[in-house]
Amino acid sequence: MYGGEDVTAECIESLLRQDYPSVTILLVDNASPDGAGARMRERYPQIRHLDTGANLGYTGGNNRGIRAALDGGADFVLVLNNDTVLDVRCVSLLVETALTGGRVGAVAPKILYHADPSRIAFAGGDHSMLRAAGLHRRMLQRDDPTEAARAEDITFVTGSCFLMPAAAARDMGGFRDDFFMYCEDVDLSLRLRRTGYRLLYQPAARVLHREPMGRALATPFAAYHRDRNRRRVVRAHYSPLQRLAFAAWFYPTRCVRVFQYLLRGDARGARAVVAGTFAR
Repeated sequence: MYGGEDVTAECIESLLRQDYPSVTILLVDNASPDGAGARMRERYPQIRHLDTGANLGYTGGNNRGIRAALDGGADFVLVLNNDTVLDVRCVSLLVETALTGGRVGAVAPKILYHADPSRIAFAGGDHSMLRAAGLHRRMLQRDDPTEAARAEDITFVTGSCFLMPAAAARDMGGFRDDFFMYCEDVDLSLRLRRTGYRLLYQPAARVLHREPMGRALATPFAAYHRDRNRRRVVRAHYSPLQRLAFAAWFYPTRCVRVFQYLLRGDARGARAVVAGTFAR
C-alpha cells in the first residue's frame, strides 16, 4: 500500500472472510507519506506488516512481500493490489486451479469493476507481441455471475491479482525491480511461459478492482513508465524481427499520442510520452 487506508481496509476485510483454511495476510507498506501504515498496524494487529522504508514502487514493494512470504514457508503467494475486494471463495478456487496438474506458474481470477460489478475488467489475458502489452479479454462486457469453475490457458496475468505456487515464485524471483510499475506483469508472464510454466484463468474466482472503466489517456507518470517499460520488455524478450515489427507500430503511435495530449493542452503528458519513448 501507499496510502489509501480505507480502501486497503476493505481489501483486508475481504481476505479475512475467505473460506480457504490457511490464509496468512501480509500488508506491505511502501512508506505511506500520510502515516497510513502505522494506523493499519493498530487497526489490524492480527496480520503481518512489512514497512519497506521507502516507496519502492509496485515492483519493489511486491518483491519484498513475495520474499517474506517464501521465507515464511508459504505454499502459494497471492499478489494483490490493495484496491481490490475478493469474493469469499476466491483464494480457494485459485489454489484448486493451481493444483489441477501440469506445471502451473500463475492463476488469475475474473476481475470486475468495483464501480460496476456487472462489467468485466479482466477475463483472462493475452500478450500482444505487437504492442508489448497485456490485453484484457472481454473488457467492459456484461458478466455472467453463474459462470462455472474451469481452468483456461492464457498468455498474460494482470498484476492486480494472481496466485503463484511457491516453486514458480522462487524460480522467477519476483518482478523486475527496475520497472517500478507498469508492464512488470507482461515481463513476468513472458518469463513464466519461457520457463515452461502454464498461466491459467479461473472465471469462478471473482475480484472487484477500483480502476477506471474503459480506456483514457494515461497520467504523465503512467505514460512515461508504461512506454519505457514496453521497450524494456522488447529488449529482454524479442527477436530482431519482432523488435522491428514493434518499432513500426510503437514510434508512429507515440507521435499520435503526443498530439492527443497537446490537443487537450496537457504539455506534461506530451513530454512524458517523449521521455518514455527514449528512456532506457
